[in-house]
Amino acid sequence: MDHLSFKTVSVNKANANKGWVVVDAADATLGRLASQIANMLRGKHKPSFTPNSDCGDNVIVINADNLRVTGKKMTDKIYITHSGYPGGQKRINLRDKKAKDSTRVIEHAVRGMLQGNKLGAEQFRNLFVYAGTSHPHEAQQPKAVSFTNL
Repeated sequence: MDHLSFKTVSVNKANANKGWVVVDAADATLGRLASQIANMLRGKHKPSFTPNSDCGDNVIVINADNLRVTGKKMTDKIYITHSGYPGGQKRINLRDKKAKDSTRVIEHAVRGMLQGNKLGAEQFRNLFVYAGTSHPHEAQQPKAVSFTNL
């Protein structure tokens, strides 16, 4: 009967098979792209997914400048930060945040889709976002990934 049973594989940091992938954000919708990136960072696309370990891939996002959103989100979506002091609340809309630094828009969306603990912070460190088409990670030989359901 032992040959009919399956062993559950628990992946940890030592035996995780982490790869490098490149995602092109040109003409992709922000939320759909961010959810797919978050799944790749967590490792949910792998058959050896373990929810309590960092088993996801390193993700490189290029062309963050060409990201698009639907509807009136460019003017109506507001990012709110607070310094902790009275009257220290700042508001910035998506258009201004994208004009200031387009990589922060994708990073903010993906960070909100990861876990809010140490594991989520560790997985977020595997995300690299660049505004243009070039990136300094050619030595890792990343594979190009295109999401078909965007």
